[in-house]
Amino acid sequence: MHIILKTFVEQDTKSVSEAFDKELFVKLKPPGIGLKILRFDGCQKGDRVELSLNFGLFKQQWNSTIIDSGASEEEIYFVDQSTGKDLPFFLKHWTHRHRLIKEGNGTTIVDDIEFTSPYFTSILFYPLIWAQMAFRKPIYRKSFRKKKEDRI
Repeated sequence: MHIILKTFVEQDTKSVSEAFDKELFVKLKPPGIGLKILRFDGCQKGDRVELSLNFGLFKQQWNSTIIDSGASEEEIYFVDQSTGKDLPFFLKHWTHRHRLIKEGNGTTIVDDIEFTSPYFTSILFYPLIWAQMAFRKPIYRKSFRKKKEDRI
């Protein structure tokens, strides 16, 4: 399955990229899921992110590797990927391309996700994953508002 969500924010691409850190990661956590960050190296190729998720009735590990990252004048991106035992049971494969695209004085954040679930259940999980990713949009907007002194 494939999900693409785009969110325009008021800050420049470099500032947005620099704020993609552990603190923002915690803010982006969907409600109703407990999160413990076991490891957060960053967003560069080769970095690792290891999480313990608490769904109430059960806990699952989610480990990702940043498999690609790069920058140009128009875009900054990084790609995290997880497969097999590094994912919660309801996922088989996960690739998340985080794209920060320059748009005038602002940035469009693109969450481009491809995932599969076991036994043809991807269609069942699509709305849930879409909703969890859409939850990020107002957080991105709030986190990347122009500073008051920049608005004058």
